[in-house]
Amino acid sequence: SSGVGRLDLSTHIVAAAPFGGPIAAVRDDSKIVQLHSEPSRRRLLLFSSSGHPLASSPWTPHLPRLHSLAFSSSLNLLALLSDGSLLRFRLPDLNPITSSSPVPLLPPASGGVADAVFWGGGVAILTEDNRVVVTTDIEVDDPHPRELADPGVAEDEQVLCMAVVEPQFVMSGSPEVLLAVGDRVVAVDEDGVQVLGEALEIGPVQKMAVSPNGKLLAAFAHDGRLLVIPTDFSRIIFEYECDSALPPDQIAWCGLDSVLLYWSEVLLMVGPNGDPVQYNYDEPVMLIPECDGVRILTNSSMEFLHRVPDSTTLIFGIGSMSPAALLYDARDHYDKQSAKAYDNYQLISSSLPEAIEACIDAAGYEFDVSRQHTLLRAATYGLAFCSSRFPHGRFQEMCKILRVLNAVRDPEIGMPLTVKQYKLLTATVLIGRLINANQHLLALRISEYLNLNPEVVIMHWACEKITASAAIPDVVLLEGLLDKLRLCKGISYAAVAAHADNSGRRKLAAMLVDHESQSSKQIPLLLSIDEQDKALQKSIDSGDTDLVYLVLFHIWQKISVEKSAPLDFFGVINARPLARDLFIAYA
Repeated sequence: SSGVGRLDLSTHIVAAAPFGGPIAAVRDDSKIVQLHSEPSRRRLLLFSSSGHPLASSPWTPHLPRLHSLAFSSSLNLLALLSDGSLLRFRLPDLNPITSSSPVPLLPPASGGVADAVFWGGGVAILTEDNRVVVTTDIEVDDPHPRELADPGVAEDEQVLCMAVVEPQFVMSGSPEVLLAVGDRVVAVDEDGVQVLGEALEIGPVQKMAVSPNGKLLAAFAHDGRLLVIPTDFSRIIFEYECDSALPPDQIAWCGLDSVLLYWSEVLLMVGPNGDPVQYNYDEPVMLIPECDGVRILTNSSMEFLHRVPDSTTLIFGIGSMSPAALLYDARDHYDKQSAKAYDNYQLISSSLPEAIEACIDAAGYEFDVSRQHTLLRAATYGLAFCSSRFPHGRFQEMCKILRVLNAVRDPEIGMPLTVKQYKLLTATVLIGRLINANQHLLALRISEYLNLNPEVVIMHWACEKITASAAIPDVVLLEGLLDKLRLCKGISYAAVAAHADNSGRRKLAAMLVDHESQSSKQIPLLLSIDEQDKALQKSIDSGDTDLVYLVLFHIWQKISVEKSAPLDFFGVINARPLARDLFIAYA
């Protein structure tokens, strides 16, 4: 993909969002780069997973050195600086959130960041003076960092590596930080420090990674052994002796199925049974763990490595005689108009439902659209003989999921979601991600296709349209907005009008608020844009006395603040008997 080709992973600090999310990068100023090969000013770059440049903005000079980048679970970009302060950027335009000055996370005189581990909602920082600071509210303006118990690192010891068991996997609900110190591993939380696995005698641990379910730890020991142990270090589940005692640059879990170790140019996948698999790369690699596998980012490509699904093995395994394989074969014979198709059907007629299920399931895991079609056609062939014994909804559901996945996997959109990731992410969140990436049309089509309310898409589009259309006259813009807003019954025109008002387009706001059908939303907004007369008339028309009082008190307060004659007020209400009577009743 062309865009990523312009980025050298070895000279950049890079972060990638899970669930096929975007990639952010800033040139690492601690690395030497060839003159003329890079622009002299550093920039913050954003790419889609397919390598399309999405945005770039100048990196603020004179900041402390950048330590690491990460994405929060709501897809804000986080930049941790070496002094322990945090910058947050909003996607897709990379504008700083709240202020452009970094938020400090570390106590003063802690010496800065030695190491840090991010997860979706927080970060754990190891300071230069070996203290551990965590925050679990990384999305908020004041992230409330708190220091955990002192890990007790002696002066002549050093922390070799760290890992975090995320809060959702810990009984106490707060994160547990694992530190490899000397030849022991300690678990640090708010209450204290616990030395783990002394009985196992593992020795110094050079690299650690916690599994996606928080139950297992992959640890690379100093003698070149890869160990898989429960996070409570009760026993060694699995060990493998690597050829190299040199610690890997990266270690990551591939779903819950295997562990990946990366040394420069060599990627080793170690599974629980059988020989490890080695992949060779002649360019730098970044491992991006997902819930069901690992995305492998290189300078020129994005790959996804995961365990071959059972259903795929059943169908395509060499010499497989499973019902699913025979059904797949039967469809092939049927397309060739061969009588063997019926022979195959007779062989598997008793186990047809499971064969159909396997074909549908295997189709879900495929990225290749023609392979999806072939597998689904095999399933339909089986369904023709099995209409009563198999739930048809399952087939339709998979077709819907695949249509959505194929749409977002398009390189222009660049979200290589798998079926498991999609189910975990949910359609609503996917639509949210699309609208935040300004892919409103696709988000709208997916909403309509899945029978979801398109209101959130159209609202977001309308607000973005107002922001981006500073040069377009109000009347022209209003027409364009109303065309789309009318697509959704019951949409809140008041919310769009409020955005227009905040964007400094009061006249447009006044025109939009006229279309709001709910008086309770319309009237407060009319008051906020100084349309008191109209608000009073609308409140009287609505027949809601509370709204009339709201307007009356607003006008009265305004008059008393501006010190203008109360006669104006009485003039206003005298002309409207209901308002006058209500005011008299109150007075």
